[in-house]
Amino acid sequence: MTTAVRHNTVDGLVRDSARRVPGHPAVRYGGRSWTYAELDAAVTTGAAVLRQRYGLDRGDRVATFAHNSDAYLLAFLACARAGLTHVPVNQNLMGGDLAHILDDCTSALVLADPDLAGRIPEGYPVRLLRDAPGSFLAELAEPLAFEPDRDQDGVAQLLYTSGTTALPKGAVMTHRALAHEYESAIEALDLAEEDRPVHALPLYHSAQMHVFLLPYLAVGAENTILDAPVAEQVFDLVEAGRADSLFAPPTVWIALANHPGFGRRELGALRKAYYGASVMPVPVLERLRARLPGLAFYNCFGQSEIGPLATVLGPREHEGRMESCGRPVRHVEAKVVDEGGAEVAPGTAGEVVYRSPQLCLGYWNDPQATARAFRDGWFRSGDLAVRDDEGYFTVVDRVKDVINSGGVLVASRQVEDVLYTHPAVAEAAVVGLPDERWIEAVTAVVVPRGEAGAVTEAELMAYARERLAHFKAPKRVLFVDALPRNASGKILKRTLRDRFTQPPATH
Repeated sequence: MTTAVRHNTVDGLVRDSARRVPGHPAVRYGGRSWTYAELDAAVTTGAAVLRQRYGLDRGDRVATFAHNSDAYLLAFLACARAGLTHVPVNQNLMGGDLAHILDDCTSALVLADPDLAGRIPEGYPVRLLRDAPGSFLAELAEPLAFEPDRDQDGVAQLLYTSGTTALPKGAVMTHRALAHEYESAIEALDLAEEDRPVHALPLYHSAQMHVFLLPYLAVGAENTILDAPVAEQVFDLVEAGRADSLFAPPTVWIALANHPGFGRRELGALRKAYYGASVMPVPVLERLRARLPGLAFYNCFGQSEIGPLATVLGPREHEGRMESCGRPVRHVEAKVVDEGGAEVAPGTAGEVVYRSPQLCLGYWNDPQATARAFRDGWFRSGDLAVRDDEGYFTVVDRVKDVINSGGVLVASRQVEDVLYTHPAVAEAAVVGLPDERWIEAVTAVVVPRGEAGAVTEAELMAYARERLAHFKAPKRVLFVDALPRNASGKILKRTLRDRFTQPPATH
């Protein structure tokens, strides 16, 4: 079955599932549901609407600026079938950030939810996606014929990077690249037709869409889309037997575990727990496993430019290596290299580089960034990691997040893991702030657990010094109500550095 995935287009995978299990439930959202046959027919109609009624030409970019819904999925699949390039846009953007993406991709059309349409800058054609007469979803009521575009080398999506260190860049993803990534996900994550996954993270983000929803559609599973990962809704689905697998970043798993219902609801039907998008603190994972010993945990790691799945740590691999992000998936080669591009010995830290048919072609409209990202056919990830003798990778940090303290390099993750073991720490992020003596001072930004004042800066600094080498221990601890994150759960350390960096004194 997976060979058919690799040699297909994104929308072709749904067409094949419709042939195989036409009456099987494919997608539920709110009060609507679609069988595989109904979903496939709606995709064909959607392609005809985009090309024939909206007047779009093959290769045009269509931005979707909307919340989670079945209509969002249909818009993506209809673009794929019509030979158009889909551009998912973070629905939280506004102003210059939103304009940057629409300008960069030269969008020919924006499909927007009614409550978001007013944010679209003037000059861009806008059509409502749903919840209004004449919307894209409403136009699907009357079936239309359309001959699918079957070009595997066509550009299916521009996946704009999260922009944690710079303005977002559009990773150019072909049908062929995504199809290879779907096959890798199906195999590495044990996705099966009998699974009942719930998709609660933003569909504009590559992880929810391309690691889970589309691969699950390829195997013919029954999918439920939620607006957001609301704990009570997830618990209700699990208790009703309509959900048995869930993907979420560590922040969401932490929130679910801390919810009052987590201890009293019957969640035994939950079989598969997928996490990723940011580092899962080992102490947090240990607490989750203790509460749900029968739940199989999978650590998913990668980035948008590779589809985004690159490595997986499976349930049977966690023991003894919970800090690891696993080994490369089927279609990914990975190695750790030094600054000159030479592979380093196992146990030595270096930058992770990838070679894979899952990789993007480069960055849209940015040949200089593309040239910097690729070296001798290998993609430079920007992640600092070590590989052990068995081929397991452990991410140490983002290359740009490593702290130079007094000329010694400090990986923030190691400091964060120590802080997470303190009972009064709910969340922690460690960054380097400019310092006259140390170059960069190791600084912990902490969200305390419980009432304010439950722990002091001096207590946490002493706690860290007892467990870390002196140069790794924080020189400062700052307390905040929440850490800044993007929609995928990644902590925006650049934002923290900007917020707490003192401007130079003026005389």
